[in-house]
Amino acid sequence: MSNIQTSIEAFDAVDLIHTKRDLGELSTAQIDWLVDAYTRGYVGDEQMAAMTMAIFLNGMNRREIKDLTMAMINSGERMSFTGLGKPTTDKHSTGGVGDKITLPLMPLVAVFGAAVPQLSGRGLGHTGGTLDKLESIPGWRASLTNEEMFAQLRDHGGVICAAGRGLAPADGKLYALRDITGTVEAIPLIASSIMSKKIAEGTSALVLDVKFGSGAFLKDIDRSRELARTMVALGEDAGVAMSALLTNMNVPLGHAIGNANEVRESVEVLAGGGPADVVELTVALATEMLDLVGITGVDVAVALKDGRAMDKWREVIRAQGGDPDAALPVAKETHVVTALRDGVLVEQQALPFGIGAWRLGAGRARKQDPVQHAAGIDLHAKPGDTVRAGQPLFTLSADEPERFARALEAVEGAYRIGDPGEPIQDGGPLIAERIGR
Repeated sequence: MSNIQTSIEAFDAVDLIHTKRDLGELSTAQIDWLVDAYTRGYVGDEQMAAMTMAIFLNGMNRREIKDLTMAMINSGERMSFTGLGKPTTDKHSTGGVGDKITLPLMPLVAVFGAAVPQLSGRGLGHTGGTLDKLESIPGWRASLTNEEMFAQLRDHGGVICAAGRGLAPADGKLYALRDITGTVEAIPLIASSIMSKKIAEGTSALVLDVKFGSGAFLKDIDRSRELARTMVALGEDAGVAMSALLTNMNVPLGHAIGNANEVRESVEVLAGGGPADVVELTVALATEMLDLVGITGVDVAVALKDGRAMDKWREVIRAQGGDPDAALPVAKETHVVTALRDGVLVEQQALPFGIGAWRLGAGRARKQDPVQHAAGIDLHAKPGDTVRAGQPLFTLSADEPERFARALEAVEGAYRIGDPGEPIQDGGPLIAERIGR
């Protein structure tokens, strides 16, 4: 007889998989057990992979999604900013091509007395990561302790940093599994993944920038709307003030796609210039973030023009060890693509340009891969612009010129010059809809 004793588990993973596979509903206790058992390794990856596919195919109701989110929050620590003496407000974007909005947005909101605890991530595939962009700045440090983060929020009003490993660790493990099992796009899993980290972060208000279109995570606006509504409901159920903007990602955002070049463009916005679409979205999101914490009647656009947001940017970059005056990396090689005819740029698809920048070295195929901070694409024309034959349309930048061929393959057919009066294929206005109270 064996002397080995094993603990008795409350449920069996196979029974839970059968339930969700057969269109059933998981109880709160079952979801709590499943997340806990997976986090401690009792439920194996192959079992959780079967469960995530069942969820992908059959969905979850609002109560199940809430329970999944709370179980992932409870797998780790929860932060609190109640001692700051100022309201906390944050933003999350579902990611896109040229989306550098966090960089000018954080200092802009902090100017008005709110604290912005912006926990950010790294890029994977065609969507860029905020931390990768900021690490273009010499000396800048992404990893802070909770104590350092709190002190920076207290003293400077804003921080952009990596989430600690103690924040919703179940989500980190589950996301890695979803990434290799074809279940990333499941709305219950996306919503619980994003909101578990944001609720555990402890912010009192959160604005969601949910993208749709060619370069977005979810290309269909109806699916993006469903995701936005699900996440707004999750946040409100947890006592977080919420709103969401559905924003157009059919066309790259701004002119820069990459890392160092996106930092340069963000600094242009903070200096009162920059592309109109980047300015529009930054101002809209800042207004939402401030409204949610009761800071109303302020003109955020003015703070971009008069230098206050730039001063705050320099302050918070220095606080994390960065030198805001240092030269940013420049690529060793460039390749310019020019217009073959006179006309109007009528199409410029986001996804192919994101893939092109990734192939140049601006992104990574695996989480452990490094990025080339100087690699990327700079657009010299946007849809609706009149161009002349021989005029530069965009410039590819890379440290290895052999990367240009595959990047050019990615963008082939992704842009088109038409005749004056021809309809512009840009998917409509930048901000399509607001969701929330």
